[in-house]
Amino acid sequence: MWREGETILRREVRNDGWAWLELPVVVVRDEPGLLATYIAEGAPFTFPPGPERHPWSTRTHWQGHGVLMLQRPGESYAVWVFWEGPERRFAAWYLNLQEPFRRTPRGYDTQDLELDLIVHPDGRIEVKDEELLEVRVREGRFTDDQARAIRAEGARIRRQLTTGDRWWDDAWADWRPA
Repeated sequence: MWREGETILRREVRNDGWAWLELPVVVVRDEPGLLATYIAEGAPFTFPPGPERHPWSTRTHWQGHGVLMLQRPGESYAVWVFWEGPERRFAAWYLNLQEPFRRTPRGYDTQDLELDLIVHPDGRIEVKDEELLEVRVREGRFTDDQARAIRAEGARIRRQLTTGDRWWDDAWADWRPA
């Protein structure tokens, strides 16, 4: 377990073992059922050399408000909390489908699965990046079977959301960095 306020490393690690994005995150909470980390505004991106470029490789750092990431061990998505405007008004819950996080001595590893769900403040659910998942299949990053499994997981999560089944506390929308 990490201490609140500790800076650790979040890495996106592809199926071939290559960490193609690394960034520092601040531990907000670390307990058996929840890891909450924060990407601070301006957090630097590192793109280790490898066979291809990460989709964000033209960026040098996180832009805009930081983002709070809530994730549970073994879960196939993280809940990213987004804010907007100078008053830092809650914008949406962004469910980032990803491999379950894996702890490392320096932080944790995961891999983005492209498909995302946005839960707007009015409860509306939007599916994001479905077409991008198809691009990743054509590029060879995911197989057709993996893409089917990712879509099925997205559909399962969406069904849960439509019944109001959410594991995170709405109070996270009001969280502020120290």
